[in-house]
Amino acid sequence: MSENPFKIGITQGDINGISYEVILKALSDNKITELCTPIIYGIAKVASFHKSKLDMQESTIQVIKKLEQVNLKKSNLLNLVEQEVKVDLGTSTETAGKMAELSLNSACNDLKNKKIDAIVTAPINKANIQSATFKFNGHTEYLASQFDAKDATMMMISDDCRIAFATNHLPVEQVSKSLSKDLIIKKLQIINATLKKDFACTNPTIAVLALNPHAGDNGLIGNEEKEIIKPAIDAAFMSKINAFGPFPADGFFGTGHYRKFDAVLAMYHDQGMVPFKVISRGEGVNFTAGLPIVRTSPAHGTAYDIVGRNLASGNSMRNAIYLAIDILRNRLR
Repeated sequence: MSENPFKIGITQGDINGISYEVILKALSDNKITELCTPIIYGIAKVASFHKSKLDMQESTIQVIKKLEQVNLKKSNLLNLVEQEVKVDLGTSTETAGKMAELSLNSACNDLKNKKIDAIVTAPINKANIQSATFKFNGHTEYLASQFDAKDATMMMISDDCRIAFATNHLPVEQVSKSLSKDLIIKKLQIINATLKKDFACTNPTIAVLALNPHAGDNGLIGNEEKEIIKPAIDAAFMSKINAFGPFPADGFFGTGHYRKFDAVLAMYHDQGMVPFKVISRGEGVNFTAGLPIVRTSPAHGTAYDIVGRNLASGNSMRNAIYLAIDILRNRLR
């Protein structure tokens, strides 16, 4: 780790989406440079294009060609490409995918070599980034591969709740066949460890959601609760993990029961993501638990439909940067 302030690498994401808008807006908060040194892994000419489009020319970011030139008291942009790069606002292009992968790879290499302390990833387009060297369903899977953490777990964070996922980016038809007692136990172990290490919870409690409506109604609507989820909860509890459930998802969130737990384990993506986005009101953060490094991200996508119109909020990106700092501090305790 570097001495305070931490060096926080920020990947540029998809250059045709709102990534630069939310990055620039987040870094307009002067408090950030009091707590860390932001380093955008990007393209100076692309950043200038977005500044001009958004009428944000007053935003001052120091452009550097190598990390040794970083200004610890300012926001920096490590320029990865000197030549012109075509920006097609609101459009998925092969160029945008290549530039997103270049930024992500560069930041990860520096993170591996301890040149930066954490990584905050701006949104990518999961389709156009696919290539011979990138064959992953998203950031979570890519980072798990890069840092040899096969059990890395997506975890959504807000002031009101933390939601993790037993399965990440899977088609719904594959969710049930992907669940197992061992998988759920492993996820509960990761969540329990990260709550203690990364969020300073001394005796964390974890709620586990059911897969089926009404938690299966004793097998009438499905057997996953009886055969997989409940046995996993019982085994985790016996190993001194405070896991409870399985809870039917509708009532659990509808009654505000989630507020009684330090984290929630959802069985699949939309089961946890839909209530999270309602609860977090656009200010939530995506955190990858179970990695040896710290990675956060704003909890939204490329938003092609509003790009260039100055409508995107920088709050989720700003919160992602602050959360990365908080987790780094907790890991130093």
